[in-house]
Amino acid sequence: QVQLVESGGGLVQAGGSLRLSCTTSGGTISSFAMGWFRQAPGKERAFVAAINWSGSRRNYADSVKGRFTISRDNAKNTVFLQMSSLKPADTAVYYCTTSTYYSDSYYSPDGWGQGTQVTVSS
Repeated sequence: QVQLVESGGGLVQAGGSLRLSCTTSGGTISSFAMGWFRQAPGKERAFVAAINWSGSRRNYADSVKGRFTISRDNAKNTVFLQMSSLKPADTAVYYCTTSTYYSDSYYSPDGWGQGTQVTVSS
């Protein structure tokens, strides 16, 4: 089973940028769709972005469109989430996920990483 490890979280001021990375141990991501979810304090986990196996299609939550970009490098078994123009409302634990299915309107994760904390100060 593919194990996912996130990195790149931290503390940033509003308006700043961060890039999250997710790599794997014990497997390859090239056959999976990949996505990011986040969970803010006191809230349920929410979809952020997803990308199909080749990287040719992407899907974003409305709240991050135009600010976040998901990408992947299958040769390096890594998926990225570039986050710009960050807001305090983006503060959350961010989770990397895998899925065997991708569509532009539906993404359901099969596997989860342990998460990385992103804190945006005002």
